[in-house]
Parts: sequence; C-alpha cells; structure tokens
Amino acid sequence: MEHTIEISSLVYEGYGLGRLDDGKAVFVPFVLPGETVRIKIREEKKRYAYGELVDIVKENENRISPRCKHFGQCGGCHYQHIPYDQQLRYKREIFIEQLQRMGGIEEPAVEKIIPCSREWHYRNTLQFHLTLNGELAFMDAAQAYPFKVEECHLPMKEISKIWPLLAFEKENEIQRVEIRQNETDDILLKLKGNRAAIPAIEITSSISTVHTSSNDQVVIAGDDYLILSLLDKEFRVSAESFFQTNFIGMKALVDTVLEMAEGLNGTLMDLYCGVGLFSSFLANSFNQIVGIEVSKSACSDFAVNLDRYEHISLYEGTVERALPVINVSPDCVVIDPPRKGINRFAIDALVEKKPPVIIYVSCNPSTLARDVKRLMRSGYLLERSVLVDMFPQTYHIESVNYLTRK
Repeated sequence: MEHTIEISSLVYEGYGLGRLDDGKAVFVPFVLPGETVRIKIREEKKRYAYGELVDIVKENENRISPRCKHFGQCGGCHYQHIPYDQQLRYKREIFIEQLQRMGGIEEPAVEKIIPCSREWHYRNTLQFHLTLNGELAFMDAAQAYPFKVEECHLPMKEISKIWPLLAFEKENEIQRVEIRQNETDDILLKLKGNRAAIPAIEITSSISTVHTSSNDQVVIAGDDYLILSLLDKEFRVSAESFFQTNFIGMKALVDTVLEMAEGLNGTLMDLYCGVGLFSSFLANSFNQIVGIEVSKSACSDFAVNLDRYEHISLYEGTVERALPVINVSPDCVVIDPPRKGINRFAIDALVEKKPPVIIYVSCNPSTLARDVKRLMRSGYLLERSVLVDMFPQTYHIESVNYLTRK
C-alpha cells in the first residue's frame, strides 16, 4: 500500500519527516522539506514508521540532480540532491534540534559551521564489502545487502584510481576491503578476512597491503602503516588504527580545539586519544598530558608519534576503567569518543575529576546531546559549539563543544 505525504522537515540520519493519515510520524530518505511524495512503508513501529520513496509528486524548487548513479540506493550519501550551502544550513538546524530535544538546552550557543572547501573527493579512506562474485560493493540503503559499485565521488583521487583496478575471485574469504591514502598519494590496502589463512593475491603495484583477521595480521607487501601529515606534524597510522577521513576537516577540527584550549595550561587528559592527534598539537601548552586509548594498534602509534615528549603518558584500556585509577586532577579534558558517545561510567569517573574545562569533539549530535545532558546534571554548562563539515553529501555532523564547570 502506498501513501502520499508532505515532508515537513529534515531530521538526523538523513531522513525527512512526514505524517501518515493517522498522524503517525514516518521517516523517508532522499527528500526535502515542502515536497509531496508517494511512499511505501518499509518498517512500522508502534509510534513511527520508515518509508521508502516511490515518487516525488511535488518537488522542492531547490532540489538538484545527484552526481552519482547509485544515489538513492547506496547508504553512503544522503544529501546529493541538496545544494551544498543548504546542506550546511540543514545540518546546523538539525544539530540545534538535537541539543534542544535530547539535551534539554533551550538556546544552544552554536557559533558557526565551517564548510569543507572540497565538496567531492575528500575522503582519505574508503571501505568496501564484496559481492559473492568478488566485486567491490557498498550496502543497499533499504535492504542492507551489498551491490556492485560502479562509481563513487567521495574518495581522494588516488583511491579513485586504485579501487576500480582491484579484482577478487568469486566466493573468497575476504569480508571487507579498505583503501587509505595520504597526501603524497601513498596507498595502504587492508583486506579483512574471516580466518587467518592468507588468500592467494597478486600485487602488480607498489602499494602496501595488509591482511587482517580477528586475531592475526600479516603484511603482504610494503608496510602495515601510512605516514599521514597535518600542518607541521606527521603521524604514523597503522592499518587497524582510526584516523579522521578528511584532511581539510581535520585541520579545522584541530584549529578549533586549539582555539578553545588557548590560555589553558597545567594538566591535560586526552580521552579516546587514538594515535595522538590532539595531544600532539597541545603538547607545548600543557605541563602534563595523560592519554587513554583502548585500541592496541592506536596505542602503538601514539607511542611512536609522541615519543619525543617526556611529559606525555599513555594508558591502554577503556576510559571507564582507566580514568578512576589515574591519580591526576586535570585542568582540561579533551574527549573524542566514537559515534556511540561516552560510556556512562566514564562520565561518572570524569565528573569525579572535576575538570574546569571539557572540550568534547563529537561525530554524533544524538549521543553528544545525551552526554551533555548528563554532564549538565553534574554542574557543567555547554558554552559554545562549533560545527565542522567533515562529510559533505552525507548527514554526518562533526562538532567541537566547550563545557565549563559552574
């Protein structure tokens, strides 16, 4: 059964919000406010439903043609039908709505959103699934099933040259393929398998290649890391370590964190510190820096990247377990958690430390709003938020948030 509805607004995760005849909220992807659309229900819950776009009866006058043939099927891009300046406006509005509705903040102090100077070809990392025929694939947005990729306009140009040349046998054991590049066009290829046995592979180029499984890693060619540069610093980033996927946006993130931390000194705690991005740039501002990171690979990279500093220490483990046993009273805490946000026990341990300033780098406004609400209950105030558009054409929203203790 099909329904004709009007889209009232855009909401987080790339959906437009409409209402069925009975008033139930329905979330539909790839639409714009003011559009009248025909949909069919894909999934129905008690209080809301998810719809699949069938046809656009009345278009928003600002709708544009998407660049990619896979748009509407691929789950990677959500906003290719929206002009870039309006993507930024919608992201700011959605961020504010999340803090208001989920965080209970009436008037969030959102200063600005920093655009990305490169709307396309900005990703330094791209990940694929494989079809049963061994073809590189992305996941279908509606059916969560891999489909063969024929084009993608998000990766940097060296990745765009490499990925169409990759070929795999049918029904091989490789589950995922990841390609990472640095700004000097070096490539690291990571093959994720479901068992330790190394697949037969022929390398006809000089790219570094690593095979990983749940408990093993083998370097097939070259190195198991890349050297990635940002401003005047270099970072070793291993195959299993996380690093921001947009060099332009990463510079804006670092600049914003440095601006918010200006004038602060004493002791810094860097939680979810990864390979040491923020610690590296803040090293000369603080007398002591303590990092906490759970990834073994990232900890190894952190040790290399910050080896020259004697006043920086690192604890390997989860934040919720490590923070309570570290006898440090921080003057500032920088937090850059994954999308799921800060573990609630980590928040409890954090507020026990009573840091005067918290700089929260977030990639998910929903979990940010939840965590900020918890911090506000413990006496913190969200004074400033700066958005950084790390992912043009997508719904993802990166932000840097400045909290102080009352």
